[in-house]
Amino acid sequence: MEVKESVLRKVRILITNQFDSPEEALRFFDSENEGRLKKHELKKMLRGAVENDFLRANVASELLKGYDRSSSDTVNWEEFKIEISEYEGNV
Repeated sequence: MEVKESVLRKVRILITNQFDSPEEALRFFDSENEGRLKKHELKKMLRGAVENDFLRANVASELLKGYDRSSSDTVNWEEFKIEISEYEGNV
C-alpha cells in the first residue's frame, strides 16, 4: 500500500504542477478524446512518477484494477475524480 500511495502522491504533484485541474490532465492524457484513460494512456501519465517501464506497466494495471468500477478496462472521468480525491489532501 505504501508504494501505491507514494506513486499516487507523485502523480498528484505532477498533475497540480502541470495542469490547472484534474479534468485538464485527463483531457491531456486522453489521446483518443473518449473521456477515459486506457492502460497505455495511464502509463504515459505515470511516466513522470515511475521511472522503470516494467514497474510503470504494473502500476497502470493496478490502477485499472483499483479504479475501473465500470469494468471497461479504462478509467473514466468519474473514476479519475475518485482516484485524485483519495490522495488530494496527502500532498
